[in-house]
Amino acid sequence: MDRKISVIGLGYVGLPVAVAFGNSHQVVGFDLSSERISELKNGKDRTLEVSDEELTAADIHFTCDPVDLKKADFHIVAVPTPINHARQPDLRPMLSASKTIGQQLKKGDIVVFESTVYPGATEEDCVPILEAESGLKCGEDFTVGYSPERINPGDKEHTFTKITKVVSGQDQKTLDIVADVYSSVVTAGVHKAATIKVAEAAKVIENTQRDLNIALMNELAVIFEKMNIDTLDVLEAAGTKWNFLPFRPGLVGGHCIGVDPYYLTYKAEQVGYRPEVIQAGRRINDNMSKLIVGRCVKEMIKKDKKIKGARVGILGLTFKEDCPDLRNSKVEDLITEFRSYGVEPLIHDAMADSKEAMNIYGVELSSMDSMKDCDLILVAVAHKEYKAISAESFASMLTKDGSLFDIKGILPRKDLTALGIDVWRI
Repeated sequence: MDRKISVIGLGYVGLPVAVAFGNSHQVVGFDLSSERISELKNGKDRTLEVSDEELTAADIHFTCDPVDLKKADFHIVAVPTPINHARQPDLRPMLSASKTIGQQLKKGDIVVFESTVYPGATEEDCVPILEAESGLKCGEDFTVGYSPERINPGDKEHTFTKITKVVSGQDQKTLDIVADVYSSVVTAGVHKAATIKVAEAAKVIENTQRDLNIALMNELAVIFEKMNIDTLDVLEAAGTKWNFLPFRPGLVGGHCIGVDPYYLTYKAEQVGYRPEVIQAGRRINDNMSKLIVGRCVKEMIKKDKKIKGARVGILGLTFKEDCPDLRNSKVEDLITEFRSYGVEPLIHDAMADSKEAMNIYGVELSSMDSMKDCDLILVAVAHKEYKAISAESFASMLTKDGSLFDIKGILPRKDLTALGIDVWRI
């Protein structure tokens, strides 16, 4: 196997892929952002997905010049596939990448998409653009495949090379080449999907399944809260059964779990079926921010706290723990909901870039020292830095009769209760 690899899109997914291939192949790493390319050329990765040493050791030509893609004959597309404000698939980055590649495509090239899509997107949406831009015929002059990304941002255990790679191709020859290329770096092995649509569907249901399981936990949390039962206590008890699945309630954000189900429901409605269970799960998870803030406000009212202008501190802004990724963070919904009550919360994050927080959400991050005299502290993200905070330190952040809301269930509840501090959680 002697393929020259290009990776289009060098974010949380694309960069680890490029680095993995760069250990044994020549790789062209393409990104539209000249700032990102400059950063990577200098051996730095702000996403923290790869180390400086790994980045420097990989044989990657970083570029934002599309002409450099001509040097490759195996193109991997790893651009974001978000949703728009109407919660419909936004394929613009993927279609734009298809246009860019198409203009540089040569006979014999293979284009493999990794971005999350609905079944049919590769062949129905992307191939026509590749053909139109290149003047070549798919299946004769070039071929396509699909290999869904399974990168878990911030996870240093389940990395690209250690996760079984699902691969697919439009014909047997392409499938075999795609499998060989990925097998050259993925030590966990590959699974050959029957068709491209099967591989696309497999990806989109992975996170839909997780979304529904978390939705069940969130609905149980709402029910148990009305019964004055601690949900996590219930889950710990139920978890002693060998086949009880260890899902927990919480905010569902990020670029996968909170997004992928909308790709499936969109396509389902296009083919004449209105999903009930999937959409119900989405409604439950999307409403959790409103329920959490409502409960916070209710508890403050019980303590005769003035709501408008109350001093509320939120710990965490990224979409998940120990990761700087701010995409589709549901903490934004918490902030918006607090503002609707006349509360302008202080936001601290141990991982987020302050410039990105301002650019994406218009949020000015506060220092931990400013988290003083708060009527309420809400722990939204389970960063390890927050897990290390002592009960006494949390107590020092609060006013008299101040309270803590622990979304992630990480606080030393017994120690805090011993200090006379109310701690509640989902």
